[in-house]
Amino acid sequence: MSDAVYQIYPRSFADADGDGVGDLAGLTARLDHVAGLGAAAIWLTPFQRSPQADHGYDVSDYTDVDPLFGDLAAFDVLLARAHELGLRVLIDVVPNHCSAAHPLFRAALAAAPGSPARARFHFADGRGPGGARPPNNWPSVFGGPAWTRITEPDGRPGQWYLHLYASEQPDWNWRDPRTAPFFDEVLRFWFDRGVDGLRIDVAHGLFKAPGLPDLPAGTVPEPMRLRGNPLACDQEEVHHVYRQWRGLADSYDPPRVLIGEVNLAPDRAARYVRPDELHQAFAFAFVTAPWDPHVWAATGADLLSHANGTAPVTWVVENHDVRRAVTRYGGPARARAAILAVLALPGAAYLYQGQELGLPEVDVPPAARQDPAWARGGASRDGCRVPLPWRRDPAGAYGFSPPGAMPPWLPVPPGWGELSVEAQAADPASTLHLTRRALQLRRALPAADTVRWSVTGDGLLLAERGCGVTLAVAMGDTDARLPDGEVLLASGPPPRDGMLPRDTAAWLRTAAD
Repeated sequence: MSDAVYQIYPRSFADADGDGVGDLAGLTARLDHVAGLGAAAIWLTPFQRSPQADHGYDVSDYTDVDPLFGDLAAFDVLLARAHELGLRVLIDVVPNHCSAAHPLFRAALAAAPGSPARARFHFADGRGPGGARPPNNWPSVFGGPAWTRITEPDGRPGQWYLHLYASEQPDWNWRDPRTAPFFDEVLRFWFDRGVDGLRIDVAHGLFKAPGLPDLPAGTVPEPMRLRGNPLACDQEEVHHVYRQWRGLADSYDPPRVLIGEVNLAPDRAARYVRPDELHQAFAFAFVTAPWDPHVWAATGADLLSHANGTAPVTWVVENHDVRRAVTRYGGPARARAAILAVLALPGAAYLYQGQELGLPEVDVPPAARQDPAWARGGASRDGCRVPLPWRRDPAGAYGFSPPGAMPPWLPVPPGWGELSVEAQAADPASTLHLTRRALQLRRALPAADTVRWSVTGDGLLLAERGCGVTLAVAMGDTDARLPDGEVLLASGPPPRDGMLPRDTAAWLRTAAD
């Protein structure tokens, strides 16, 4: 799939029932907005049953809808409406870990050490006197140790269990022969229901190094990234899982799509999208790249060089886990230019809800933050998850909820209405209109193409496509001279006298190869 996909964080998209939390009914009512943008598909972050310790990424029932968001009937209505609008629907599946409230984990807690129930997870005796120290030195991605000690059913201090994220998210043991069939049934459930594909959370995780050895001395974990622990991810056995899942996805008519969250270096991530594995793996390099033309050129060339010819690169600069581009890059002009950049390139492009509005990162007051990573390690992702503003009027958190509703689950900043869908729909110069126009033009570009990257002396990033369209981004300290060609679209003021304003992107029609 080489289309543009719109990511929806259901908690923050639209609230129909007035409880301050987005839900499936609200999402369904607002799907016209996504279809009007020109996206081809939506990706929903988790809405399955969950205690919400990590806002849905701690799943307690993989085949049901959490009452916070509705029920399976509401999901069926959403799916039908999306298909009616020509939108495919991708949903999250979380196979690396579950919720501590999952019935199988609760059974493991009630069972004895060494029991089959505990073998579904990673339970181990502690080290040191009385087993008081964790079984190994692995850190949690969210901060602190990756192990929590339990109290055994008889009341004594007991074994420890592994959780690479929050303590409420125990890791499945994928070396146990019951795990793979369990998830095969999860996939079948959603595919049979009509879901068009899956986004696989922590797709490079699942298997851990046999024996769970210590990380070597001197290993420096990467904050908020599992790849900093090579013993806990990217194990060779994971590829067998995705070959099995690909066979399952291909058995449907039409075939279902598999997209992996594979936060690895491009050469390692490319191994997940071989012809018999996943269809796509997210390319995260632009998410962390600074606003520098040489870095962007090198990053783009590297990503494309590892594409294997059958799987497109997935271009993305925002998602629910990173600071908004407006804030990260240093202003709305750069964020608008970044939208044109990802939509200009061959392959798949992912936009995160609110990106089409140019929403900035919100400094959520510490007392209102809900991200478990904030409590454990001091990193908060709440600022990019603030509910969307739909109307100018502040009632119902600027139209996120109906009037008179409960306060939104995260506080919405004053003045948010000026960035709302309603306000921007009335402004032809808005980021919303820019995104619609870019998606419209993008549909005429080939899904696969060659790209030649270069940087001029005045800091102009150029990505020249073989189809005769060139992306130009003025990333230097001054305006930059454009190459010859017809300007099709610009993210800011139109070029004058052949000069592209600083922090502006443009699409040019140039000579085809």
